[in-house]
Amino acid sequence: MARYGKTFKSKAVTRLLPPENAELELVARDAGVGVRTIERWQTQALSGLPIKQAGQASTAAGRLDAVITTAAMNETAKSAWCREHGVYAADLAQWVACATSALASPTKTAVSAKPKSKPQDGIRIKELEREVLRKDRVLAETLALLVLSKKVGAIFSRGEGE
Repeated sequence: MARYGKTFKSKAVTRLLPPENAELELVARDAGVGVRTIERWQTQALSGLPIKQAGQASTAAGRLDAVITTAAMNETAKSAWCREHGVYAADLAQWVACATSALASPTKTAVSAKPKSKPQDGIRIKELEREVLRKDRVLAETLALLVLSKKVGAIFSRGEGE
């Protein structure tokens, strides 16, 4: 996915506004961008939201940075920060909840220790491996018989027609 800088986006949007008032399709064609993309940039510019880079807060690091930045802010300051960065307050609250729940249980780790295997498990594993090997051999034998029967059928059906 292509990413465009703020200046590129701003130049494209300013061509749509007075005094130039260029047509949307013309600006899109000249910029090499889809019409829908130019429309979205124009909507963002007219609504007063900053034209942000795609994926700015979609990464885990970006979300964590947003949570840390807004942690000490009151609701008014958080709302202003959200408007400034184009983030919904509900999304920010969800990110905070995810971060606190992840930190709430320090006993759970991403890499868990390998559980100790019991002697019965080893015996059961060997039995299952033997059974899989037996079934594999039976399947190979069945396939060989099927191929041979098709060859024999092809040979003898050719002889009947002559």
